[in-house]
Amino acid sequence: MMTRRLLQLLIGLAMYGISLAMFIRAGLGLDPWDVFHQGLAVKTGLSIGTVVVIVSFLVLLLWIPLRQWPGVGTLCNAVLVGVFADVGLALIPEISHLGGQAGMLAGAIVLNGIASACYIGARLGPGARDGLMTGLARRTGWSVRTSRTGIEIVVLAAGWLLGGSVGVGTVLYALAIGPLVQLLLPRFTVPEEKKPALVVVAADPAVAGP
Repeated sequence: MMTRRLLQLLIGLAMYGISLAMFIRAGLGLDPWDVFHQGLAVKTGLSIGTVVVIVSFLVLLLWIPLRQWPGVGTLCNAVLVGVFADVGLALIPEISHLGGQAGMLAGAIVLNGIASACYIGARLGPGARDGLMTGLARRTGWSVRTSRTGIEIVVLAAGWLLGGSVGVGTVLYALAIGPLVQLLLPRFTVPEEKKPALVVVAADPAVAGP
């Protein structure tokens, strides 16, 4: 069971990074966090994958006051998404016509939904950004929706000011990713192992000692 969980985690994170590269090549707008990552990449000259890794570990520092603890999946997420984003950008060519961009965007959203269901369903720890959202909700009493919306508005605005790409893809991602993950998550969630039940056998009164 653990082998399956680790394999599913790694495949999910690889697909997530590739989906990020597809969003960028589509050129029609990114999700809020990746608008922020792209904006930082534009300003610093670093690759977007490197920025994703750096931001992931900086966000993990914010877990400390929230008393949130990372799992192995959290640490893998912090490193591998950025690595595979850069791999994807090296392999996927730029697209200059609208039909190809629209197809790439649709594929990116679907792949991102599958990837999210895979790594969440592996149950090996949330990503740095997801953990920030849930940790903030737990510590403040806000709903998860309120925490997520507030965080994403802040990073989206900051990313846009830094030069990140906001567009129709940003809106479509926001509308589609929740229902898509909800649909796919039951198919990818690894069930918990059931512990064998303890069976108590009553002694036969006829053969029991005094």
